[in-house]
Amino acid sequence: MSKVREGSKIKRSPGDQAVQVLIYIFVGVCAVVTVLPFLYVLAGSFATERELTERAFFIIPTEFSLNAYKYIIRTGDVFKGLKNSVIVTVIGTAINMLFTTTLAYPLSRSYLRGRNFFINMVIITMLFSGGMVPSYLVVSSLKLTNTYWSLWLPGAISAFNMIIIKNYFQGIPKELEEAATIDGCNRVQAMTRVLLPVAAPGIVTTLIFIFINAWNEYTVALCLISTDTLKPLTVGINTFNGYNMIEWQYLFAASIFAIIPVVILFMCIEKNLVSGLASGGVKG
Repeated sequence: MSKVREGSKIKRSPGDQAVQVLIYIFVGVCAVVTVLPFLYVLAGSFATERELTERAFFIIPTEFSLNAYKYIIRTGDVFKGLKNSVIVTVIGTAINMLFTTTLAYPLSRSYLRGRNFFINMVIITMLFSGGMVPSYLVVSSLKLTNTYWSLWLPGAISAFNMIIIKNYFQGIPKELEEAATIDGCNRVQAMTRVLLPVAAPGIVTTLIFIFINAWNEYTVALCLISTDTLKPLTVGINTFNGYNMIEWQYLFAASIFAIIPVVILFMCIEKNLVSGLASGGVKG
């Protein structure tokens, strides 16, 4: 961009200013389009069933109602789903982080024989997958359907997140690891005491991705969990989808319970997430 320096300030040319205005307009439109569905769901959860059927779209209900929240709190199904979602997400995130980190560390070391071969194998899994049917057959043959393990083990490692952590490990000077080895640390101790603390931004970033993916899991849980007492909230919401009609008021209220934890988490760690992604991008 063309810039003219005047004293300590930088004056942009009219063309640069026009481009900047267009960028702000474009970003603003994208933000509005992104947030509108959430506002509609939020407003619909406080609206009456009649208003939901008569009005195609609104973000402020004409008649404020808490009937949907009273109903789902009284039935208690949402809280059962929340409990299952918490169990699946917390333990699943811990398992995923363990396997993802322990794979990222050796693949980040240039002295590992066959390192490029293993990295290419991991990248291939990002491009191709066996599909839902083979995955279901494998889980079923292991007799893991209708258990939490059916959601934990198939997603025990994430190729994308592993590459992010690997790049963080590669960016750490090897002298730090050598110094830890001289001080008497073995490979495991060097990773846990030196590399992991230094790579904390990347670890936090991948942890957030894994958490959100586990919390929002729907397709796999829908196929592998049929027991009502084990269904996470994302699947349990389907109970409001009747055969003849959809109970939109209750569906929206239950969706708010599923959305709020992720929104709060994102608002708390948004800066760390952006910096972690910028620092841990794929570098080859």
